[in-house]
Amino acid sequence: MPDRPSAFAPFRYRTFLLLWLTSQVSNLGGLIQGVGASWQMTSLTSSSAMIALVQASTSLPIMLFSLLAGALADSQDRRRILLVAQGLMMAVSVTLTVFAFMGWLTPWGLLTFTFLLGVGTALNNPAWQASVGDIVPREALPEAVSLNAMGFNLMRSVGPALGGAIVAAFGAALAFAINALSYLPLLGMLLGWKPPARTESLPREPFGAAVGAGLRYVAMSPNLLRVMLRSGLFGLGAVAILALLPIVARDQLKGDAFVYGVLLGGFGLGAIGGGLLNPRLRELMSSEWLVRGGFLGFAAGLAALSQAPGLLLALPATLVSGACWVLALSLFNTTVQLSSPRWVVGRTLAMYQMSTFGGMAAGSWLWGSLASGMGIEGALLAAAAALVAGALVGLVLAMPDLASSDLDPLGRFQAPALELDLRGRSGPIMVMVEYRIRQEDVPEFLTVMAERRRIRRRDGARQWVLLRDLEHAEQWTESYHVATWDDYLRHNMRRTKADAEVSDRLQALHQGDWPPVVHRMIERQSVYSHQDVALKMSHDHHHP
Repeated sequence: MPDRPSAFAPFRYRTFLLLWLTSQVSNLGGLIQGVGASWQMTSLTSSSAMIALVQASTSLPIMLFSLLAGALADSQDRRRILLVAQGLMMAVSVTLTVFAFMGWLTPWGLLTFTFLLGVGTALNNPAWQASVGDIVPREALPEAVSLNAMGFNLMRSVGPALGGAIVAAFGAALAFAINALSYLPLLGMLLGWKPPARTESLPREPFGAAVGAGLRYVAMSPNLLRVMLRSGLFGLGAVAILALLPIVARDQLKGDAFVYGVLLGGFGLGAIGGGLLNPRLRELMSSEWLVRGGFLGFAAGLAALSQAPGLLLALPATLVSGACWVLALSLFNTTVQLSSPRWVVGRTLAMYQMSTFGGMAAGSWLWGSLASGMGIEGALLAAAAALVAGALVGLVLAMPDLASSDLDPLGRFQAPALELDLRGRSGPIMVMVEYRIRQEDVPEFLTVMAERRRIRRRDGARQWVLLRDLEHAEQWTESYHVATWDDYLRHNMRRTKADAEVSDRLQALHQGDWPPVVHRMIERQSVYSHQDVALKMSHDHHHP
């Protein structure tokens, strides 16, 4: 059995190392900016709901736009997308800095800027996370995902405290200015990075069709649906600590921006510990127990924070919460990546982000509203109860273990020689596959065909049906449609090595000297046009 990769194995790949290092500079600036924005809001309004909306305004655009960004990440140059996203966020940060120095910020203006930064994050994340699988090999992917999470939380361990000190001493405007400068190293790295060219044998899938293909793939993938449901529930409860920590620091602990930064730093230190423990815990525990522990541990952290009278007791609560945060979210992310073939990974990661950040956006509003009505203690305890409920959901919808399936392209398909001169957009195309199945094999055949139906529909087939000949009981026909000839080729090229078992079982069940016969047909209208009908009626009328 091969040795488990080291937690730092992805650093052997120079491109990953350089992107990781420059990303941390950008992350540090973003965390300093986040402290500045949250604390700036406490000086602009006393409303707990408005303060919590700073976190919601960052999360909401990720929920709204990630799917579109994921479709772009799967079809466009990912490096170019990253450059546009980073450039957008830098421009917004520069403008925010100017508004802060000039004293023009209002509560809603600040929320607008944080929303626009969230739009940049929504565009950036699917392209960056999908690129990780292009930079490091599959066996090092879990460690690469953990290192990304750990790196962000390494910055979280120092960034917020540094940001709190900067805001306390010099004001939020300087924090915004530092964030604007922090984008420069990553932009420089991206400008110098030359990823290998992506070879495509087919024209690029239309954008609307690409979005639909991503939605369909997730809808027909039960494991992905479970991950997204659980990640949304985790985001809903866990975001309470990020949304309410400024209020905890100001009202419960009677502190300033520095105290808020120290609490966020404790959260980041805990997350680093969780990242370091992650490889070992994956060996000792199933994915479900690891996620369940993340839910329950975070709930315990929130409950302890709600009762903490001072910084020394609040800090351990944030440490525990940070560790549980990275354990759960890195496992969600890794499971999505390992459960998705490369052609759709940007879109599946985007939908994972939509579910997680959708939960976070809803939770930020919910816990902020509860804090306004029933106090900070009640809101934190309510969020803890929601996390306990999320852990119990695992009794019914358990997390899948990390996928070991080979999702590389199967590579068996060869485009047939055609007598008709078709264009890629010609269609609709109807496909019929004929099988001969013995009566005693029918139950197994139907079981395998149920899985075949899921795979066909997942990869783009429409109107899939299974037919049995009334006069020849051993004759079965599988039938489905695709919109165009290019879509038919894409459909077959999306078959993975993990799907080969279904094809092989059907081949074994088929009787006869020849493989199952495949008919590929283009639909043509066979009815008369309106003019033809009129002429025929006229002819029939004059010639009875």
